[in-house]
Amino acid sequence: MGTGAFSYKDKKVISIGVVKELTGLSERQIRYYEERKLIFPDRTSGGSRKYSFSDVELLVEIAEKIEDGVQTYEIRQEIKRKKADSEKNIRRKMIQGQINAHFGLKNNQ
Repeated sequence: MGTGAFSYKDKKVISIGVVKELTGLSERQIRYYEERKLIFPDRTSGGSRKYSFSDVELLVEIAEKIEDGVQTYEIRQEIKRKKADSEKNIRRKMIQGQINAHFGLKNNQ
């Protein structure tokens, strides 16, 4: 799966009405999760919120956790941890790629 397949999930193109239909959440719930800094929709020039497929998946996950009694603060910390772990993995892969390229060039000489 190339980067093109990954990036479409992160494009903020979905209106709050469609998000409501996809998730079963109310507009009030979705806005509350935004207020609690759990989700970060883009805004159009007219002020409408736009969400990505990744946001929709995250909203479903958040709603399930809240239903299980998890506090929004705990969810926010978990989201931050996952993001930090993901960034560490990307950095690790980039460094490994640089090391491989560096030593690959040396071995060819």
